[in-house]
This record gives sequence, C-alpha cells and structure tokens, in this order.
Amino acid sequence: MQQLAAQSEIDFHSETYKDAYSRINAIVIEGEQEAHENYIKLAELLPDSQDELIRLSKMESRHKKGFEACGRNLQVTPDLKFAKEFFSSLHQNFQTASAEGKVVTCLLIQSLIIECFAIAAYNIYIPVADDFARKITEGVVKDEYSHLNFGEVWLKEHFEESKAELEEANRQNLPIVWKMLNSVAEDAHTLAMEKEALVEDFMIQYGEALSNIGFSTRDIMRLSAYGLAAA
Repeated sequence: MQQLAAQSEIDFHSETYKDAYSRINAIVIEGEQEAHENYIKLAELLPDSQDELIRLSKMESRHKKGFEACGRNLQVTPDLKFAKEFFSSLHQNFQTASAEGKVVTCLLIQSLIIECFAIAAYNIYIPVADDFARKITEGVVKDEYSHLNFGEVWLKEHFEESKAELEEANRQNLPIVWKMLNSVAEDAHTLAMEKEALVEDFMIQYGEALSNIGFSTRDIMRLSAYGLAAA
C-alpha cells in the first residue's frame, strides 16, 4: 500500500521528474541496445546456440522500442549521451572479452550482470511507474528472466571449466555495478526508486543466478563482497 500511495503522490509531468526520467529512460533504452548487440556477438562466439541468441537479441530490440515509447508518452527526450557513458565500462569489458574469445566473461557481463541489473531496476520501478510505462515494463521483465536463464543454463553445463574465469570476470565487473548505481541514485530517488532497494534486489537476483550455476553459498558471499567493497 505504501508503494501505491507513493505512486499517487508522484507528479509524472513535473520538470524535476521529467529531467530525472530523461536519464533513467535513456539508460534502459541504451541497456536494451547494448544487450541486442551483445547477444549478436555471443551468437558468433556460440554457433551451436546461434538461433536462440539471435532470438534473444530481437527481443531486446523490441524492449528498446517499448521504452522509447515510454519516453514519448511523457514527452521526454532521453539523454542517450549520458546513457552511453553510463554503460561505457561494461561495454568496453564486453568488447575486450569478445575480441579475446572469452565466452564465459561475455556471458557473465551480459547474461548475469546486465540482466540481473535490469530485472532489479524493473522490479523496483514497476510499482511507482506511470500506467503506460508499468504495462510496458511488466512485459519486459518476464522476458528478461528467460535471458538470464540462457546464461545460467550454459554456465551450469560448463561450470567446472568456467569457474576460474567466472571468478575473475566477477572481480573485474561487479564493482562497476555499484559505480553505476551510485551515479544514478539521485535520479532514481526522484522516480521513487531507492538505491537500497535496487542494491538488495540486484544482490538477490545475482546470488540466485550464481547458485543456479553451481557456486556454493560461501562462494556467493565471497563473490558478492567484490561489489560491496566498491559501494
């Protein structure tokens, strides 16, 4: 009830809200674009899964169009320059890993970190979204779980030979998530999304994904600590 009350108090058309929304909306648009491109690259690296990965990339393109419509609905122009900078570190790390043929690192960045980040953000956003954006986001979040599942299944099947690379990729990339969250904490707050809730939801999603792949509870606590050290 508290979240519903909060939604009724939000002025979706205030200049303050629309200013913050221009950056948050750009982030989800750019995030879906990054995911689209990443899945195409993964299709090249994993030819046996090419059809499934191309299907996932097309879904990300549809999500991007949906979030562009959310911006238009509020008459907001997304700040895409900000969003590209927001994703630049993860983007660069993915590009470097894919150029080196590091499939495991690419899957950790896209199928675990980016998908868990998206799911957490969408879960926290849905209760406080405007009606139009809520319907779009509810549809998207269902799809994101299937994208997360692809990475989980592949990494579980290749867990023993992937474990060392997964740990290294986690150490390099998880701290970036906290920098990303910190950089938008104020804008998220304006949209009634609290940083603590985003962190909590992300850690739950990410921990469950690591568990599904084959990491022990002790491993997960150790791997998660790399992110918290940067908070």
